[in-house]
Amino acid sequence: MLSVIIWRLLLVATPFVGWFLWREAARRTGREMGSTPWTWLMAVSGVLLGVSLMATALFHGDNRGQVYVPAEVTEGGHISPGHFEKKAPAK
Repeated sequence: MLSVIIWRLLLVATPFVGWFLWREAARRTGREMGSTPWTWLMAVSGVLLGVSLMATALFHGDNRGQVYVPAEVTEGGHISPGHFEKKAPAK
């Protein structure tokens, strides 16, 4: 779950990082820059976040038709992780 949050934060930060890198490169070549377009940067970040959420909803598999088996502590103190198993066919 943490990796999903980190990827989404990086996706939201991309327009801001791109803008500030471009602005710094333009200043080094002597071009004077105007004010930072905060509204546009936030709008583009929001669109990227929305697209990533829609892509997740479209392409992420679901677990309907499966039963969750919770994690268990086995002999020797080992933990078997929780997982999904297919439901047995109804008779």
